[in-house]
Amino acid sequence: MLILWIMAGALGGAALIYLLVGRAISAPHYRGQITDHFDGRKFHNLEGPERRGFLDFLRWRLTGKRGQWNRWTHSQPGAPPPRRVDGDKLRITFINHATVLVQTGGLNILTDPIWSDRASPFTWAGPKRHRYPGLRFGDLPPIDVVLLSHNHYDHLDIASLISLKEEHKPRFVAGLGNLALLQDHGITNAVELDWWDKTDVSGQVTVNCVPAKHFSGRSLSDLDRTLWCGFAIKTPAGTIYFAGDTAMGGHFNQIKELFGEFRLALLPIGAYLPGWFMHPVHLSPSEALKVHYLLQPAASVAIHFGTFALGDDGEAEPVRELQRALGNQISNFWVLEHGEGRFVD
Repeated sequence: MLILWIMAGALGGAALIYLLVGRAISAPHYRGQITDHFDGRKFHNLEGPERRGFLDFLRWRLTGKRGQWNRWTHSQPGAPPPRRVDGDKLRITFINHATVLVQTGGLNILTDPIWSDRASPFTWAGPKRHRYPGLRFGDLPPIDVVLLSHNHYDHLDIASLISLKEEHKPRFVAGLGNLALLQDHGITNAVELDWWDKTDVSGQVTVNCVPAKHFSGRSLSDLDRTLWCGFAIKTPAGTIYFAGDTAMGGHFNQIKELFGEFRLALLPIGAYLPGWFMHPVHLSPSEALKVHYLLQPAASVAIHFGTFALGDDGEAEPVRELQRALGNQISNFWVLEHGEGRFVD
């Protein structure tokens, strides 16, 4: 969807350039064993409806009306987090979009990192930031593990990954098919997982790859050629769920059944409008609240809002809709400020 957004924002000569260079920016295609979600060529979700097609996308872009976004939202970066958080303590820092720092068990884990100005293969087109990252890159503690939910540009940002490789030398964990793209950019300390696979990232922490309902692609020629996923991270502090990008689906019940209690859930609430177009691939705020009630974590944290204008929802609309859905309830579904860090009791 993101690459279609880029094309719509650059129709005409720029779109022609895109078509000419599309294969150059495509991700390598995965080849492997046929499964219930891979037909030998493409991955697919376990239940419909599938995402909308290109004609639906054009209908949205021609008829949709985007909510209010500030041209730029000024905010001070958050304070540098502690270097380590040991034992069963758990600290979370919401950097912004789907980039979150998780600290527990002496390990620092970063999700879908993006510090670039645009979520795009281009510097001159594509979704542009409306605010700085909530944490300066130089203020990061030593990063041990980077989790990559899928290869869309707002979740797999090559420039940020290369900087992390050079400065921190972490281990990268991604879904099937993404290893080749990482290796093309010199990132070799990486592992790719299928749904329900797992890998140990320390003596006490295990990362489990879990299903999501979404899609993948960095151009029109590599749609669904690599896997999208979420992650369930088993730690001394309890299990942490990072949903990545996902729509509502039966996979949440499967995840709850397998992992039981959760200490923390990171749930996306943005890019949900227009509903007729976004519903097959993204959670709405009210649906994210339903997932929160299903998983029953000690706390959930809202992600995927207020940074890049990817849908018709405005900058503050996802948070307002979440608050409306909550009503007067006192909830452990948190909306953190960009750059805010908090311990999860």
